[in-house]
Amino acid sequence: MDLRKLKTLIDLVSESNISELEITEADGKVRIVKADPNVVMQAPAHYAPAALMPAPASHATTAAPAVPAAAPVVQEAGHAVKSPMVGTFYRAASPGAKAFVEVGDAIKEGEPICIIEAMKIMNEIEADKSGTVARILCENGQAVEFGQPLFIIE
Repeated sequence: MDLRKLKTLIDLVSESNISELEITEADGKVRIVKADPNVVMQAPAHYAPAALMPAPASHATTAAPAVPAAAPVVQEAGHAVKSPMVGTFYRAASPGAKAFVEVGDAIKEGEPICIIEAMKIMNEIEADKSGTVARILCENGQAVEFGQPLFIIE
């Protein structure tokens, strides 16, 4: 379906009383759903801003609510190899295969040390420094975040 035809269909749906349109042609299928204007989109709680609202001005003083202290960050000795992406951490190339590295292994810069699966793509992660694997900080199959330490190399 060409772009002009698609744009025309979108315009027709937005200007009409229908809320959904689905068209199937030889070269594909298109489904257009109009958003309900009465529904307010709300971000999940973990996307809510963490800013504190100032209290209204008054002459009485009140105690501020207690804010839990952040857990202390433990700095590992050595060089941390960090995840370059969000995904799932795997120590081996396939289930049942030998792990790329173990604690105590000597590794060279550029050598594969794990895999991170992101969007069904297996991304081989290479060591960014030569040395000895001192610690493996993730479990096989664990979800990892961008910048999360995976290994400590000494």
